[in-house]
Amino acid sequence: MTKAESSQPQADITPLVPVWDSDHLTAFQQTLLDWYAQHGRKLPWRETRDPYAIWVSEIMLQQTQVKTVLPYYKRWLLRFPTVEALAAADLQEVLKGWQGLGYYARARNLHRAAQQVVQQHGGLFPQDLSIVLTLAGIGRTTAGGILSAAFNLPVPILDGNVKRVLARLIALPLPPNRALSLLWQVSEQLLPIDRARDFNQALMDLGATICTPKQPACLLCPWNHSCRAYQTHMQNELPVPEARAPIPHKQIGVAVIWNDRQQILIDRRRPEGLLGGLWEFPGGKIEPGETVAACIRREIQEELGIEVEVGDHLITIDHAYTHFHVTLNVHHCRHITGEPQPIECDEVRWVTVDQLDQFPFPKANVTIIEALKKY
Repeated sequence: MTKAESSQPQADITPLVPVWDSDHLTAFQQTLLDWYAQHGRKLPWRETRDPYAIWVSEIMLQQTQVKTVLPYYKRWLLRFPTVEALAAADLQEVLKGWQGLGYYARARNLHRAAQQVVQQHGGLFPQDLSIVLTLAGIGRTTAGGILSAAFNLPVPILDGNVKRVLARLIALPLPPNRALSLLWQVSEQLLPIDRARDFNQALMDLGATICTPKQPACLLCPWNHSCRAYQTHMQNELPVPEARAPIPHKQIGVAVIWNDRQQILIDRRRPEGLLGGLWEFPGGKIEPGETVAACIRREIQEELGIEVEVGDHLITIDHAYTHFHVTLNVHHCRHITGEPQPIECDEVRWVTVDQLDQFPFPKANVTIIEALKKY
């Protein structure tokens, strides 16, 4: 659960929770488990009981689709096969292994939590929920996913797919994030004590493959006879969407700074924040009324303490993050005077084009590197 979710006003809608007697609840659970046995997805993290491998999958799957995660997951376990290997790795190597998956705080937290497990728990993933929740980057849903999948412990989950399934099941009349306590109650009530592993996976698969955000395949759903949204023909209106503010769009001036040795200047961001610890081509936000060239000269002076001559346009890149969009206006620049200083970053380096692949860069910056290789 994020801070934003936990700060949402929670309505008192407890009467919406279905009341099942034990026989009906058992039948309801078994219906989903039977469906899962026949239609569940074959995924590599479901073929193991190793809590580390399952943990890696849970973190990668946060806000990222399965098809995107699969190749990263396989490469990650080859590169960092154990929690000890991950804990001992340098953060730059960890970020390089994560490059392209986005939401890099996940990688930083996974690395830090691996060190916690090794240092505080002897390399053994804890099985106590309260202890698991002290690990960096692990919230209630992620903890439930790991503990149920690795140890079959009866710990509920409430990821995006499950929220949608349960919101439709009870015909929740408000956005799910405003009724989290109730949805947790439903998830916990539904969970069979002895089949938590399969049931939680089944719930996620039901949301991912049947109870989809748009045009759910209700006729194929094992729970359609009990789903209040389906019975009232509300499945396409539910869950109630959150009110969303317009997404801001930022114009950014970016400098590819060359010296007389045909090297390029890159800098490493400070560890905190959206892209913390990653390398980038320096630049910044274009102020109102400012030209791209003026922005680049100003930002490079403020961030690195050097003067540059702004030259030809290299590439323009549009990139979407979760809460904002950016347009990167990238120009070749020539270093004129000054020794580069890490004024607003952690480190600066002069590198050749061939060396750029050795460093972890954000996805949009990787596009710049590709353009440079063709230059």
